[in-house]
Amino acid sequence: MPLSAPERPPWSRRLAFAAATALAVGMAAAAPAAQAQEEEPTNLVTNGDFADGTTAWWTTANLTGAVADGEWCIDVPGGTLNPWDAIVGQDGLPLVTGESYELQFTARASADVSVRALVQQPVDPWVTALEEFPALTAEPQSFSYAFTAGADFPAAQLAFQIGRNDEPWQFCLSEVALLTGAEPPVYEPDTGPRVRVNQVGYLPDGPKRATLVTEATDPVPWQLHDAAGTLVADGETAVHGDDAASGESVHVIDFSSAAATGEGFTLTADGETSYPFAIGGDAYGAMAVDALSFYYPQRSGIAIDDAIAPGYGREAGHVDVAPNQGDGAVTCYGGACDYALDVTGGWYDAGDHGKYVVNGGISAAQVMSVYERALHAPTGDAARYADGSLRLPEHGDGVPDVLDEARWEVEFLMSMQVPAGEELAGMAHHKIHDENWTGLPLMPADDPEARFLEPPSTAATLNLAAAAAQASRLFEPYDAEFAAQALEVAETAFAAALEHPEIYAVDRGAGGGPYGDDNVTDEFYWAAAELFLTTGEQAYQDQVTGSELHEGDVFGPGGFWWGEVAQLAKIDLATVPNALPDRDDVIAQVVAGADAYLAQQDANPWDLGYGASGTFDWGSNSAVLNRLVVLGTGFDLTGDAKYRDGVLAGLDYILGRNALGNSYVTGYGSHYSQNQHSRWYANQLDPSLPNPPVGTLSGGPNSAASTWDPVAQRWLTGCVPQRCYIDDIGSWATNELTINWNASLAQVAAFAAEQEAAVQGTPSCSVEYLVNGQWPSGFNAQVAVTNTGDEPLEGVTLRWTMPTGQSIVHSWSAALDQNGHTVTATELGGGYALKPGRTFTFGFIGAKDARAAVSPATVTCTVG
Repeated sequence: MPLSAPERPPWSRRLAFAAATALAVGMAAAAPAAQAQEEEPTNLVTNGDFADGTTAWWTTANLTGAVADGEWCIDVPGGTLNPWDAIVGQDGLPLVTGESYELQFTARASADVSVRALVQQPVDPWVTALEEFPALTAEPQSFSYAFTAGADFPAAQLAFQIGRNDEPWQFCLSEVALLTGAEPPVYEPDTGPRVRVNQVGYLPDGPKRATLVTEATDPVPWQLHDAAGTLVADGETAVHGDDAASGESVHVIDFSSAAATGEGFTLTADGETSYPFAIGGDAYGAMAVDALSFYYPQRSGIAIDDAIAPGYGREAGHVDVAPNQGDGAVTCYGGACDYALDVTGGWYDAGDHGKYVVNGGISAAQVMSVYERALHAPTGDAARYADGSLRLPEHGDGVPDVLDEARWEVEFLMSMQVPAGEELAGMAHHKIHDENWTGLPLMPADDPEARFLEPPSTAATLNLAAAAAQASRLFEPYDAEFAAQALEVAETAFAAALEHPEIYAVDRGAGGGPYGDDNVTDEFYWAAAELFLTTGEQAYQDQVTGSELHEGDVFGPGGFWWGEVAQLAKIDLATVPNALPDRDDVIAQVVAGADAYLAQQDANPWDLGYGASGTFDWGSNSAVLNRLVVLGTGFDLTGDAKYRDGVLAGLDYILGRNALGNSYVTGYGSHYSQNQHSRWYANQLDPSLPNPPVGTLSGGPNSAASTWDPVAQRWLTGCVPQRCYIDDIGSWATNELTINWNASLAQVAAFAAEQEAAVQGTPSCSVEYLVNGQWPSGFNAQVAVTNTGDEPLEGVTLRWTMPTGQSIVHSWSAALDQNGHTVTATELGGGYALKPGRTFTFGFIGAKDARAAVSPATVTCTVG
């Protein structure tokens, strides 16, 4: 019998899935419902009461059973891995475009299991009109699912896919009907109170705004109450009116002047009271840790320790232990190469078992950038990411945890490089994944599919070069051997890309997403920038300044993502200390980009700068957050609080201040996403499996979703952009989890956490750092600290990050200690108090590589 295809692959957010465009569903205005209701419904299923035994029904060959008292009980074997390894079905069911249908059946099982119920085309590409995952128990349950056909299916197939269980069990089915003339299904999400807030919290000195959904045309009163119900602030709303992206008429509530702090605050307006939220505290500190700790359970090639990630322990996936085909010696698909690579390790890209270099490159880079920003930004605090700070197994190695986690992916990226002596040596294979798509749920250790390397590409090679170059400079103080290896790989990759500048990704259409990109100008720019920042070499500087993107505006409406990475180059060139001659111009470009994004955000009643065109792409939440990364960089470069406030207000949308009243971060807020598309975080399908870890970002609204996965097609046709989302494991178009999306969350949550800490303020001192002279192997620097306040400063301590290629040799008039990247200066002038208006100066001799010595990005001053 024919098998059904698994759920559709996660394509590029820029590419529509062609086969799904014929599919339909959920169109509230699709069929002439009134006329349909006047006619007597017809049951398209033959012998749905099993009065004639199993006539008209078929099963796969591994099933046996019998009919008794109108119920067909089927013995299902154990040891099956995919739902379609065991199927019960009936063919020849005619569906008509625009007509609505209702599938009804009663079912029970000898064990608690979920099965997959489908109405679909019975031939490739297995276009699906209905896909549901009913959870069965020992007690008979009646199920009913309505859908609207979006295409004519002259002979559709009803299929119950009942495989994917270790132990044998029994499936019992009765009263099956597929009725015509059904009411078209309408999706009515739980949007919660009409007062939409950031359900996590607000900073005491940050912007505090909410959005009220109301038809009122005049301002209405609002009140802010604390957890005890005491009124702490009040005022009137500002009328905005209709908002096309949310499909709502809205007002804005600004309670930024409220000075109270604590938990359990609520806003009341227009007869509605918001979900509770905090003002102050350390919510973002926890979120930053959770967003980064997300990566450990995504690791391939290692058993996940339940003691480290409680509830997420599992066997190692793809380590050449049956039934895995494994990643220890993977060959090229179709025999395209005569070598095999050990590509064990890395992060599973998303909810599937694939590993993709272009997505892995940007993800590793953004995770490393959490640490690199903490090194260089005025409000950065690298200690937050120190050894022991995250939930991972490498504690005690003296390396910042965030770098340990990034290394797991960088080493995988390096392993994807074509070996020396082979054709295309130095290039990187675009991806490695299963030969065919697998179903849900499926633990990584249970994946039976053969694994293959897909052909090398220029885009993947440049992602490898960029990520490895960044890793080299960050790991140099902790593991010089690995840093040197990463740099060698990066330089080899860049040279190979220059030799092969137009090799683009090949898509087989099965087993993994294509991640295609036929414009690699931005990847060349990014890789050259990272290599220049790491080495300072003139050849890479020339590649940077010679790029057509160097003087161009790259801060477009979609932000940066794996297919458009020029912004990453600009941000790092602007923030990582370097001697680029026109660095000031790059800084101005980044700040101008931040200004443009902030202006769009300020004009929006949700403080949402994204989606002004009415289009929300796949992974829109990541696009929102990556724009906030640019705003945060604007703050780091200028110190202007408007950019900081823009980041904090922009986070409101992600955390519940949106049309659906939903926080898109698992575990944060009163109403949050928890059924992201995943093969192993699949509690919605199998109660024995967990939901995604706390701190997991959902992809979010996708205005093209109704042409993608079956769940979105069923429920989201005709949705307004902000509402094109459903928290369902089957909706990979709106509810996927991915390593690059969580990297965006990690960067922004880390920024917000560091602003929480900065609320405490800084002492009244200013610092001037001057490079007074330099020679080929060294330099002389002078540091002057001034008390700008009215009181003496005692125990002054200065900290800065030593620019790449520089180190301390000898100092005077202060004690200097270099630990990793960070230099700490104490005992200034013997430790005496620094009087108001006085300046103290000390100096040191430093060693350097061949490049010019430059000053650190910032020097921080603390007291006590």
